[in-house]
Amino acid sequence: MKDFPKKNIVILGNGISGITAARHLRKRTDRPITIISEEHPYFFSRTALMYVYMGHMPFEATQPYENDFWKKNNLNCIQARVKNINGRKKYLEFKNGETMSFDVLIIASGSKPNQLSCPGNDLNGVHGMYHKQDLDRLESLSHSIKSAVIVGGGLIGIELAEMLHSRGKKVTLIVRENSFWNRVLPDAESKMINSHIEAHGIRLLLETELKAIIPSEQGGVKEVITNKGEVIPCEYIGSTIGVSPNVDFLKDSGIALGRGVLVNSFLETNLPDIYAIGDCAEQTQPQKNRRPIEAVWYTGKIMGETLANTLCGKRKEYLPNHWFNSAKFFDIEYQTYGRVEADPDPKEQKQFYWQHQNKNQLLRLSYHPETEILQGVNVMGIRMRHKIFEQWLDQNKTLEEVVDRLQEAYFDPEFSKNPIAKIKADFAIIKQ
Repeated sequence: MKDFPKKNIVILGNGISGITAARHLRKRTDRPITIISEEHPYFFSRTALMYVYMGHMPFEATQPYENDFWKKNNLNCIQARVKNINGRKKYLEFKNGETMSFDVLIIASGSKPNQLSCPGNDLNGVHGMYHKQDLDRLESLSHSIKSAVIVGGGLIGIELAEMLHSRGKKVTLIVRENSFWNRVLPDAESKMINSHIEAHGIRLLLETELKAIIPSEQGGVKEVITNKGEVIPCEYIGSTIGVSPNVDFLKDSGIALGRGVLVNSFLETNLPDIYAIGDCAEQTQPQKNRRPIEAVWYTGKIMGETLANTLCGKRKEYLPNHWFNSAKFFDIEYQTYGRVEADPDPKEQKQFYWQHQNKNQLLRLSYHPETEILQGVNVMGIRMRHKIFEQWLDQNKTLEEVVDRLQEAYFDPEFSKNPIAKIKADFAIIKQ
């Protein structure tokens, strides 16, 4: 490792935000760019790790670019761990003691998994599914796993449950809330997923927490004890209780921290020429109805492109547009656009809700109680076009206009019976 002579850009992290910044910077400048990641030397799709384990694709297929792409584009990729940063003197210190100076630093260090706090949380066989190394560890243990316990009711938890279930493992999913992901999902959506989890043979324990993990004689996992006194034999614990910004190594850097790296709307930190993007960035003045930290793929991508514009002379404010997220709960596809509150204030938001009587299909449209202007949508089991809903939100379409034009957004005619006519008929009855 060596210093570049001048004006080099160093990016910490090769997730979607760091790589987007690197790619857009390279389109606009020939300045030296170095990308540093401890996890893997090259960018890969983290959300595809489950499909590698399930045998749907090799790990190489999760990498959208060939390994020589980086060299061809003069992007220097280093696999190493950064131990410390001196933000004022502008240099990095690696775990092996070597240093590297920088002129511009982009911190895109992502998230780190939250750790279980109960006894036994450090045993072999207790880990999450966030990194390539987690996939490798799970693969090495799989032959010895008969039963697994997943702790946490988020997206990664249900993905990990599906992964283990696909290999014939007996899986118990422990969720401390009274319904799956009900801090995010309204009651009907959450209950649909509860039923779907159990229909796939997963044991779902609600309003339950882990009290202790009991070790085996070999130093692995033997069983867990819940706060209700139940003993569950298992050989593996999936810890999926959420994530936090990966910023511990920055505590002595001089860079201002909150939960994450504090940035303004231009993604600037308190120190000149140092920026933060992606899961680790915490907005000091977030937009209305948006969280200071948003650890999702599309916001990281927007941040990376936005910052590249700024660093190449076109100063640009980070404007994430409408909230968007998507997921898959086994075979139920989920999409959300705009703002759909799990427990809305009736003075701020009303909702039209439709659910198929016999199928896992659901549509929820949120709207302003006085103007009836669309605020957001939840869709489950029905494929809808992202672009169309973005346009309707931009154009302040009313609830009635949206329902009348739903067919324009629907794009799944080959895979399921079109539910739009039924949705419109039920809406008409409600409006009478």
